[in-house]
Amino acid sequence: MRHPRWWQRRWVRYGALGTLLALSGLVILALVREQTGTEGFLVGLGLAVLPVPLLVGAFRWLDRVQPGPWRNVLFAFAWGACAAALIAIVANSFATRWIATATADPSSADRLGATVIAPVVEESAKAAAVLLVFLFRRRDFTGIVDGVVIAGVTATGFAFTENILYLGTAFGTDRLTGDSGIASVTAATFFVRIVMSPFAHPLFTVLTGIGFGIAALSGERQRARRVLVPLAGLLLAMSMHAFWNGSSTFGQYGFFAVYGMFMVPAFGLLTWLAIWTRQRELRTVREELPAYVYAGWLGAAEPLVLGSMRARQMAREYAAYHFGKAAGRAVAEYEGYATTLALLRRRGQQGRAGADFVVRERELLTELWSRRELVRPALEYAARTAAPGGWPGYGGYAPPAYGAPGWYAAAVPYPSYNPYRS
Repeated sequence: MRHPRWWQRRWVRYGALGTLLALSGLVILALVREQTGTEGFLVGLGLAVLPVPLLVGAFRWLDRVQPGPWRNVLFAFAWGACAAALIAIVANSFATRWIATATADPSSADRLGATVIAPVVEESAKAAAVLLVFLFRRRDFTGIVDGVVIAGVTATGFAFTENILYLGTAFGTDRLTGDSGIASVTAATFFVRIVMSPFAHPLFTVLTGIGFGIAALSGERQRARRVLVPLAGLLLAMSMHAFWNGSSTFGQYGFFAVYGMFMVPAFGLLTWLAIWTRQRELRTVREELPAYVYAGWLGAAEPLVLGSMRARQMAREYAAYHFGKAAGRAVAEYEGYATTLALLRRRGQQGRAGADFVVRERELLTELWSRRELVRPALEYAARTAAPGGWPGYGGYAPPAYGAPGWYAAAVPYPSYNPYRS
């Protein structure tokens, strides 16, 4: 048996990545504190943290159908707050100084830095986190929602660090003018960045995430699509970022015009797209899991229970209340594995499954079966409670009458009834 080389070991990669993020965090902390002062840094930190739980919570809510592991979320936030922010501060400062020296026009350098350099540098730095998860945590990256969540959380971390800098600097400006406490400049900065547009950075980077999500849904033979669509998403993110940064040059009310006529509608459209995609995943669960009911892996009502967010929540709450928190976690894990299985099967039907389809299907079925006895009471309770008179159109639920495709086979003959067993 050939052992992996030392640099290929997981703990080495994780250790190197953790060290990189920690060093980036220390450097960015020192740079921001140097520019804002200790007092300004603390004020900026206290104000900048306010939207973070709301934004991260919103992205986790969106990811509830097939929740990704927390380690991916923590990595994305840390990358945005530390590595991407450090890259942006260093590159933006260098580029702006270089333009000012070359043109001998500081005002022009600031304008070009904000509208050209910053969007390219910042969106590229944030996109790196999405790319890393896409490449190295591929099993956790299965579609558009995963791309939206990773991109959004990365941008939330980036905006958090950037807001500390802007709010701390604004606080220092107020102090220089003789004002005490949080005065006019700090209040205005807080209103624009925290109240009006906390979603700005996530909105830009989500376009990149959607591009990677579409690439994840593409077949292995669609190589051009898997490369070009993420690049198109990144270019759109840069363009929207540049348009937003340049809004202040569009006249006295340019900022508010761009905000009302462009940013808010774009935010609403992308929110609708993300929620629609989540609903489509639930529909896929209801349509694909009945094949596993026929094979004996799932109970009769499970596809519709697992395809309803209300019924899922009921099952988790019932298990946690009657059998403890461990049972509640087991139900949540069961729901996640079942959703992954349904999406995997859909990709197989569409000819987009990878070469490891059978292996992955076997793993997911084994994970479901190992939790079956523990979660069954909760799922049965949810089926009765969520639709007391029977699921609409199913009369107490019978699975749709279609046969399993020829490429599907229940991998391990655990169930007592398995029509694929010869």
